[in-house]
Amino acid sequence: MKETFITLEQLQHFQETVPTPYHLYDEKGIRANAKQLYQAFAWNPGFKEYFAVKATPNPAIMQLLHEEGCGMDCSSLTELMLCERVGIRGEDIMFSSNDTPPEDFQLAARLGAIINLDDITHIDFLEQTVGYIPKKISCRFNPGGYFEIANAIMDNPGEAKYGMTRPQLLEAAHILQEKGAEEMGIHAFLASNTTNNDYYPVLARQLFELAVEVQQTTGMPVTFINLSGGVGIPYRPEQEKADIFAIGEGVRRAYEEVLVPAGMTDVKLCSELGRFMLGPYGCLVTKAIHEKHTHKEYIGVDACACDLMRPAMYGAYHHITVAGKENAPCDCMYDVTGSLCENNDKFAVDRLLPKINVGDFLIIHDTGAHGHAMGYNYNGKLRSAEILLQEDGSIRMIRRAETPEDYFATLDF
Repeated sequence: MKETFITLEQLQHFQETVPTPYHLYDEKGIRANAKQLYQAFAWNPGFKEYFAVKATPNPAIMQLLHEEGCGMDCSSLTELMLCERVGIRGEDIMFSSNDTPPEDFQLAARLGAIINLDDITHIDFLEQTVGYIPKKISCRFNPGGYFEIANAIMDNPGEAKYGMTRPQLLEAAHILQEKGAEEMGIHAFLASNTTNNDYYPVLARQLFELAVEVQQTTGMPVTFINLSGGVGIPYRPEQEKADIFAIGEGVRRAYEEVLVPAGMTDVKLCSELGRFMLGPYGCLVTKAIHEKHTHKEYIGVDACACDLMRPAMYGAYHHITVAGKENAPCDCMYDVTGSLCENNDKFAVDRLLPKINVGDFLIIHDTGAHGHAMGYNYNGKLRSAEILLQEDGSIRMIRRAETPEDYFATLDF
């Protein structure tokens, strides 16, 4: 069983002002989690988390995390614009993109963001676009092949479109230095949503060894290393949670074994976590509006895949709690469905849940990241509101629900 951060009584009270469906975020949990991350890497004085804006691109969430010391990881023009709108600028922004349009680089440079180049050809493209190479810059590394931990394949970088090869990255360091760069960072993202505590330490060791090679062979100072994201969350109740303190300690050991002997004791570390920062601290609140008894037992809810596409898109599991029935026996098997004209619009298939009645609130867990952000308007569906449950127990609407007027606003007829 997964615990919820909201009660039936609170949901009934909120219903008076905020109709379902909506995404609900837990401010208290978000802040506590950010503090834990910084505690786990406190041994590295320059450590900074750059929250992956794509996971939950909401200004209120961004401001909340910024108050906890986080920067923002952006990958598009609009995400950069969000940062500018909420007053986040300079080295509080890491801009990591690929196949980057010129206007994206232009805004990143104007805001003073740290630019993370995806390809060696982007060096000339960036210089031609903004007129110079920043003094501080980063390069994305792709080792190719398979990324393995303890004989388990975590990901397949050789098939990924991102990053430079080792020879390209070494050459890039030479070119960047010739063009005026004075320091650089190295970045890599080699696994997604893993709760394996060895992922960051193994990745860190690879990047630390590469950093030593870059600095010793090219003379370009490597002053920061971005471990990217990839640390995940347990979507299923039986899955183990990643231990951020064990992860931090593993990275520390690699740092002391590789960078310290090379005299690189001032290298700052970064992360750009999204799912880990927000996933468990958001849920999709929906209400049962229909029940259907045919070849299977169905519960129809007022949310649909347009509110949370992960289950429909690739069969992702999201735990479901029936509010007020947390301790009731799960002795009824349902498909929990939305109203799209697509048969994959199901939040659960053959899921054992307590007896559900029309009017019951269903809490769909772990939607704080890649939930509302992946919403869409198929079938003319309108994206739901985002609500922040504040530390004092009150709620604040941080994005209203879309209206038909929003849907028609971009049409010309």
